[in-house]
Amino acid sequence: MRSPAPRIAPRDGIIEQVREAIGDAFLDAREAVGEVSIDVARESIVEVCRTLRDRFEYQQLVEIAGVDYPAREERFEVVYHLLSLTLNHRIRLRVSTDEDKPVPSVTSLWPVAGWLEREVFDMYGVIFEGNDDLRRILTDYGFRGHPFRKDFPLSGYVELRYSEEQKRVVYEPVRLVQDFRAFDFLSPWEGAEYILPGDEKAPHAPGAPTPLSAAEIVKK
Repeated sequence: MRSPAPRIAPRDGIIEQVREAIGDAFLDAREAVGEVSIDVARESIVEVCRTLRDRFEYQQLVEIAGVDYPAREERFEVVYHLLSLTLNHRIRLRVSTDEDKPVPSVTSLWPVAGWLEREVFDMYGVIFEGNDDLRRILTDYGFRGHPFRKDFPLSGYVELRYSEEQKRVVYEPVRLVQDFRAFDFLSPWEGAEYILPGDEKAPHAPGAPTPLSAAEIVKK
């Protein structure tokens, strides 16, 4: 059976090689389903990325993502996905932090990290030290909170609308106009007992007749 995703060539011994190269910055590692993940010390992330780029040929920073584990003392993980174009191999780096401890920015190695770090800052509130343009990128500048945190309410804190009186967008506390909605999933083709909009004008009874069951069809 063909693989549903592009196959990544294995790179034997890469974990031990990286462990030897980065020394005390190496915390833990695992390899599963063909993917290599390495946990590194937060304060050493720039040097680790430089080593992987220059010595191990991981030339491209593909993505920076965030994960929230509220029960942990350092609740956030920042995950770096690196790609070796020459060796067709990917590797994942992970660092842990909280709301206050900044993560060193890797914009000096990959300028594209500026946008990726802004996304993690916007969604999780992780601070990146050395990023000169750490602003919100997906939500509005006046947005309150960080939507991807597990304790962020599903309804948010505020909502916005365009005010005809003030001729601008205004923020207001969230108002749940209809807390509980009654949904009727009965198909009108099965013989709805209520009057559908427009049926009151029809001369016949509203709704369609209930179709015969398989047993009733056999009896006839």
